[in-house]
Amino acid sequence: MKQLLLVFIGGGTGSVARYLISKILNHNHYNIPYGTFTVNIIGSLLIGIILGLSLKTNSLSQNTVLLLSTGFCGGFTTFSSFAYENHILLKNGDISSFLIYTIGSFVLGILAVFLGIFITK
Repeated sequence: MKQLLLVFIGGGTGSVARYLISKILNHNHYNIPYGTFTVNIIGSLLIGIILGLSLKTNSLSQNTVLLLSTGFCGGFTTFSSFAYENHILLKNGDISSFLIYTIGSFVLGILAVFLGIFITK
């Protein structure tokens, strides 16, 4: 039960943080949804750091990793918004923004995880 509560608290906090960042950054003059892009890249970096620290030093308890990675990062990042925003870009015929957003999200997201793990070494 304690683990469910940790995921709930972390997920709620991450979701609120994602909402606030997206609200600020998605109101721009470009078609790329920078808010979702930003939270997904930051979330990838954070999970790399959290899991890298956990693996390297064992300084984070299993409950802390659960709170931060599954909870916070899980609530903070969003694949469903990413998928929907890509749908909108394609529906509007904005192929260049679709390609930049999609490729940039995948490449930078994966690199951010590697960077997070590298930082902890």
